[in-house]
Amino acid sequence: MAAKVTLSIILPAYMEEENLRQLLPRVSAVLSGIDPDGEIIVVDTLTPLDNTEEVSRKYGVRYLNRRGGNFFGDAVRTGIAEARGEYVIFMDADGSHPPEFIRELWRERGNGDVVIASRYIKGGATDNSRLLVLMSHIVNLVYSVVLGLKCKDVSNSFKLYRGAMLKELTLGCKNFDIVEEILFKIKRKNRDLRIKELPFSFKKRMFGTTKRNLFVFIFSFVVTLLKLRFGK
Repeated sequence: MAAKVTLSIILPAYMEEENLRQLLPRVSAVLSGIDPDGEIIVVDTLTPLDNTEEVSRKYGVRYLNRRGGNFFGDAVRTGIAEARGEYVIFMDADGSHPPEFIRELWRERGNGDVVIASRYIKGGATDNSRLLVLMSHIVNLVYSVVLGLKCKDVSNSFKLYRGAMLKELTLGCKNFDIVEEILFKIKRKNRDLRIKELPFSFKKRMFGTTKRNLFVFIFSFVVTLLKLRFGK
């Protein structure tokens, strides 16, 4: 069995070669100051669609192909299964999550079991359009109220978790709604869960186009909300 490390940083990737060329050196620089023996994991598509593997090898990070399917949820489940860290950080591979903010999440690990890079507390911001910001506000408000999650930004995937809490979850969501599923199921298993939010500025992706389909996004979030609220 591979030795545990202090911190695993996981980046689900779907044709993000160009962004990873810029991000991975920055992530590596941050991690070296936190845990020189930590790990960066890039979870690519089922079969390579670009040179993400080559870029990952170049910068000495672990490269994995997602298992079970080609959805975002499959990448997240694969990353959780493979992570060895006592703590785990998920971040986007498109440049919307500046790697330097990892240091802020790490500093607060003693003050929360889940530490969230939050766009919607005082001091937070986002570069998205007004329509997307409005939709995001609605999703976060509904999820936090209906599911009893005491935080403002449920849906941003840029979070620090305790690795053991992730390992005990059974996750079923296919799309980006797995981010909310994780937080809800961690809260359900840990009644005294401490959630810490830090003000964070969300950036637009650096290169390429978004993989989010608006209609799938809306449908999956509604279905997931109902399943989590009324399911067993």
